[in-house]
Amino acid sequence: MEKGKVVSLEDRVPKLKEHRKQKSNRRLILFLSVFFILILLVIYFQSPLSKVSSVDVAGNKTVSEEEIINMSGITEKSGFWSINEKEVNDALSDFEQIQNVKLDKHLPNKVTIVVEEYYKVAYIVKGDQYSPILENGKTLDPVEGTFPDDAPLLINWSKAEEIEEMAMELMSLPDSVKNAISEIYHTPEKTDPWHITLYMNDGFEVQASVRSFSKKMIDYPAIVSQLAPNSKGIIHMEVGTYFESYDKKDEAAEEAAEEGAASEAEPEGTVQNENEDER
Repeated sequence: MEKGKVVSLEDRVPKLKEHRKQKSNRRLILFLSVFFILILLVIYFQSPLSKVSSVDVAGNKTVSEEEIINMSGITEKSGFWSINEKEVNDALSDFEQIQNVKLDKHLPNKVTIVVEEYYKVAYIVKGDQYSPILENGKTLDPVEGTFPDDAPLLINWSKAEEIEEMAMELMSLPDSVKNAISEIYHTPEKTDPWHITLYMNDGFEVQASVRSFSKKMIDYPAIVSQLAPNSKGIIHMEVGTYFESYDKKDEAAEEAAEEGAASEAEPEGTVQNENEDER
């Protein structure tokens, strides 16, 4: 048998010493690295860099940036890493129009409050005031400024439950149809207390009922596309769906007026003839 190679102790000692030295150096480097990192962290958290330098707001439309920042509780004294998103969300839940809040942190110390608001479906009109109605059925305080044109106007509506149901129906419509509506009047009838009259941005009038509104109104673009280019009139969607031209309606009114005038004039002629016979 071949004898194994024998390494003397004198040859092994230098290698062991070198190995131990390298191991000690690695431990020292690791220790010093941790030490300096801790020192840097202490300095960072004691310095202004660890505090919020600026707060921005994104996604807000009906609530002002100043109101959101003040209500959030985030200030320049707030610790950048200690801000709690749930606490901010809870603080901003007092705003009925805010649905959700998300915090975006940007190094080294900037914060953006990203707001998701409830969608605005209509405005309730009272006099010269316009109060936004949200998708959750809540009615906000009247808006100030110019005439609103970003949602339909609800006119002659008074009961909260009726307004809420109308808002839910509007939410079921695609944006293309919803944006085509200018005004919605509550025009109750004896046979239908939910009867409504709509005036569209393209000049058509629609007669419908709240209870079947979204199911029938979704076909509005298809109905209009089948009409003559210059025709205007009333699209009835109460029970069945049919179109009534303004021109035919005016012609019928004129004919009725002419017939009425003729019937009023006829007795006078008869009396005159009778008088002539007596003579």
